[in-house]
Amino acid sequence: MSRAASRAVPSAASRGVDPSSLPSLTALALLVAVVDEGSLGAGARRLGMAQPNASRLLRQLEADAGTGLLQRHPRGSRPTSAGLVFAAHARELLEAAQDFSDWLAHTREAGADELPIGVSLTIAEHLMPAWLTTLRNQVPGVRVSPHVLNSTQVLERVRGGDLPLGFVETPHVPSSVRSRVITDDELVVLVAPHHPWADRRSPLTIEELARTPLVVREGGSGTRDAFEELVPAAAATAPVQELSSNAAVRLAVASGAGPAVLSRRAALQDLASGTLLRVPLHGGHRLVRPLTAVWSGPQRMSGPAALLLDVASRRC
Repeated sequence: MSRAASRAVPSAASRGVDPSSLPSLTALALLVAVVDEGSLGAGARRLGMAQPNASRLLRQLEADAGTGLLQRHPRGSRPTSAGLVFAAHARELLEAAQDFSDWLAHTREAGADELPIGVSLTIAEHLMPAWLTTLRNQVPGVRVSPHVLNSTQVLERVRGGDLPLGFVETPHVPSSVRSRVITDDELVVLVAPHHPWADRRSPLTIEELARTPLVVREGGSGTRDAFEELVPAAAATAPVQELSSNAAVRLAVASGAGPAVLSRRAALQDLASGTLLRVPLHGGHRLVRPLTAVWSGPQRMSGPAALLLDVASRRC
């Protein structure tokens, strides 16, 4: 199941949260669309919304935020500094809402065969949804329950027999499990537009990257393991922040905490909108890691796990 469903989270009422004070997901989606598209009209069209309604929704959102989120220009709309941070938070909330919606859709499939799997975060966010859609179209009776964990936790639960199949991002796959590389994934250096590296004229050297304090994922995450495998000297540099999700890392970078190294897949929307910038590496150097399926038991799987592995291998 999803991140939202895999943890025991107190209800809104038990935390003293007034549901009527929560922001409108439609308004947040509109703000993100305007930031991505560069204008109110284009953002409204992306959501199938009339522009007067979109204008009214954004005015209410700015009133709730207590600050301007967009700068209107004759040629479009640009996010203010506050708007960039607000949009980053909005993306995180919208991702969580989509995660919950996907989980809810799976729970409604009564009578389906259950397949619990472990999935590390980048794969869960950017590859797994398409795999599940393909599997559901091919075999409607199979219901997959993803447990979103970091790579170390996925490996532990697969090796312990708690999960029949897992997908990890770390290059350190033990010989005690079966494995198959599904595809590879590029890690990229990300900074905020106002960071000094954003305007540098020469590419970044690996040595300079290694000695720079970064915003990083938590220990045990595949992203951090892979980066420290590819740039061993970076392990000796203390991070500026250590966070438990890609969304939190992106938000910290956009807020000016420092650079980060994340999957290019995880940063596509922020790169497209200009919320984050990619810093090229010297000599065209690329940081590439494998994404790997892991399981225990026989080399040849059967049943729903084999079907999902086949889908993942073909979709990549």
